[in-house]
Amino acid sequence: MYWLYLFIAAIFEVGWPLGLKMAQTSNAKILWILFAIVAMTLSGIFLYLAQKGIPIGTAYAVWTGIGASCTFLIGIIFFHDAMSLIRFLGVFFIILGVILLKIAH
Repeated sequence: MYWLYLFIAAIFEVGWPLGLKMAQTSNAKILWILFAIVAMTLSGIFLYLAQKGIPIGTAYAVWTGIGASCTFLIGIIFFHDAMSLIRFLGVFFIILGVILLKIAH
């Protein structure tokens, strides 16, 4: 159950940079900032729950790794962020690190 909490926390982790980016590009700035705040709060709550059964270092690394990887892909798909082999390789290593942390747990 703790790993499910961590996955949910990581998904909400993606919500706050997305909300802040949308606040920059939308007329509904306050709405998107509120979205970011709610996402941050929920992410923190689920990370708290996950850390009851997962070591802090593992939980934090997985949380940020999933959040960073998903945000990276959202940036490329929806905001036309730069793509390069080196950038994808960096995210690949982040994902590999997350997998290794899960296996080692």
